[in-house]
Amino acid sequence: MTPDPAASVAVAPAATPDRGTPMISGAPGLWMAALLPLLMLGALLAVIVRSGPADALRGDGYPPVELLTFQRVALTADGMAVTVLNDGPDRVTIAQVAVDDALWGFTADNGTGLSHLQRTTLRIPYPWVTGDAHVVKVMTSTGVTFEHEIPVAVLTPEPSVRFAAIFVLIGLYVGVIPVAIGLLWYPLLSRLKPRGLDFILALTIGLLLFLLVDASHEGFETALGTPGSYQGPALLTFGALGAYLALEAFGRWLRARRHAAGSPGRGSGWVLALLMATGIGLHNLGEGLAIGAAFALGEAALGTLLIVGFTLHNTTEGLAIVATLAKERAKVLDLVVLGIIGGAPTIAGALVGGLVYSPVMSVLFLAIGIGAIAQVVVQISSQVAGQRSVREFMASRPALAGLSLGFGIMYATGMMVG
Repeated sequence: MTPDPAASVAVAPAATPDRGTPMISGAPGLWMAALLPLLMLGALLAVIVRSGPADALRGDGYPPVELLTFQRVALTADGMAVTVLNDGPDRVTIAQVAVDDALWGFTADNGTGLSHLQRTTLRIPYPWVTGDAHVVKVMTSTGVTFEHEIPVAVLTPEPSVRFAAIFVLIGLYVGVIPVAIGLLWYPLLSRLKPRGLDFILALTIGLLLFLLVDASHEGFETALGTPGSYQGPALLTFGALGAYLALEAFGRWLRARRHAAGSPGRGSGWVLALLMATGIGLHNLGEGLAIGAAFALGEAALGTLLIVGFTLHNTTEGLAIVATLAKERAKVLDLVVLGIIGGAPTIAGALVGGLVYSPVMSVLFLAIGIGAIAQVVVQISSQVAGQRSVREFMASRPALAGLSLGFGIMYATGMMVG
């Protein structure tokens, strides 16, 4: 008897593979999964430190790796205060100090034995001479010598109300007032024809590109001069990247807020001007730091010329800010706000540089300025590309003339600063 093909045949369902229970269930399991690798890593590091495999390879007769870096040399009425940092992996013991090839007695605030990244201030009762150059040498117990030159000896300012007021005044001269003067070109820019606006826009791009290159060069010089353990170039690079992304996010927030409010009387030019002022302000923070540090470290022998150069330099920054508002109506209060944002950080930078200067802080401030200026350049270029191609714009005569003049102005004023 043959089976009926039409007859239904009961088929057992295919067995699904057993995937097992999840490895992590609930918050305790999640925390354990996150902490277990960290605990194991900590245990491994403890074993490495206790066993010292590198020390075993070097042997007993291997000389220690010594590296002292000079953090700050302050000249006071009582002599010199020299702050040094142990940037090497091994412990360093300071044995002697010499100034201008003569051995001098000294005291150490934090002792003469320094572990890795430990610092101390050596107080040397040396009768330094105003305006002269001096060389300080620090010798370790193994005979290794490290030296630092003071090109022009001047009294180092101590934190006080008087010196703070002086740095505030310098910040006003260098940052706030020049930027405000540059903003006074707004009535002229608002009456320019399209070709004139192309010239000003290209001039602005030229100014900012010069600032970007100049700040990057200064930043890498400063970064290479910091102790190696602080990884100055990496700090500069990622600090600039962080500032760029932060300003980019700030710009998107401003545009979203403007659209949500229905654009009440403010166009895209105001957002770009605000970004421009913010970027230039962050750049001026680093400039103020350089000015304050130059005076604090006794490296501003031509102090008045330095201030005049920065003043001329920063007047063009006010022009760059207001160029983005050429096609929009701006109130006097708007210009005041932009001027404060773009210029006032110079005061903060001068105070920090003159009173509490540190090389790492200098690198970080310069990195913030580099990232901010780069973001502003991209914003202006995007605005140009929104109307025409960048190639078409740059090939026009007004753009070429503006770029050339922008580079020329910044180069000429930069010679006074540098």
